[in-house]
Amino acid sequence: MLNLSGMHPAIPRLLELQTIDLHIAALRAELDSFPKRVQDADLKLTGARNAVAAAREAHTHGLTERKKFELDVQQWKDRAKKYREQSGAVKTNEAYKALQHEITNAEAEVAKAEDRQLEIMMSGEDADRRLKSAETALSQAEQSIAAERKELHAQHAAKKKQLDAALAERQPAIAPIPEDLRVLYERIAKRHHGVALAEARDGQCRGCGMRVLPHILQQLIQDANDELFRCESCGLILYSLEPIPASGPETGSGSAASSASSSS
Repeated sequence: MLNLSGMHPAIPRLLELQTIDLHIAALRAELDSFPKRVQDADLKLTGARNAVAAAREAHTHGLTERKKFELDVQQWKDRAKKYREQSGAVKTNEAYKALQHEITNAEAEVAKAEDRQLEIMMSGEDADRRLKSAETALSQAEQSIAAERKELHAQHAAKKKQLDAALAERQPAIAPIPEDLRVLYERIAKRHHGVALAEARDGQCRGCGMRVLPHILQQLIQDANDELFRCESCGLILYSLEPIPASGPETGSGSAASSASSSS
């Protein structure tokens, strides 16, 4: 804990409390992020599963199409065979020519069905490769996501342990601080994302960058300083860690600081 002469006796304790509270807030923010991190990991796995399902559906569709054209080929072959058998029994040229026409047409349909069957077979090989690739990716994703979830759970447990320790540390830190200063600290910190104090350095409030009047800077380091001062711009409680040289006359434009008891 800081123990510098000239500093208001509550400042070191308030700074210690602020450090603990900021640590607690950071830990809570990290803990709050874990459910989404787990959800994001699960979404990766869902994506890999969906890819397998899509690849499997395409593969099944290809097999169905292949069987369909295999059946078409066979049906047209059977039809051409039947027409050939019938052609030996016809008695007129007209009937013979009609059967020859049907045979030619059936053979053309056989050729078209066989061409389409070949295309389906080639695309089926691609579908096989895509399915195997998707299944491999899913297997790898399942392993990596399982490891990631395990690591996330371990990190969550570690952060929860740190939070419990920080909360326990906060109790003895806040106990010596008078009730009125606790209320003031918590009210200011609530407005400034957990920050209630700011260093006054180089003539400025380091919380907002506005100028602090020289006589206030002097009072911040005076011996037996028993008054808290707040930045009039941002309202943070001011403190100083370095000696302030004697300054010239005050210039009132810009900003200043006032006693904590005079503003809330």
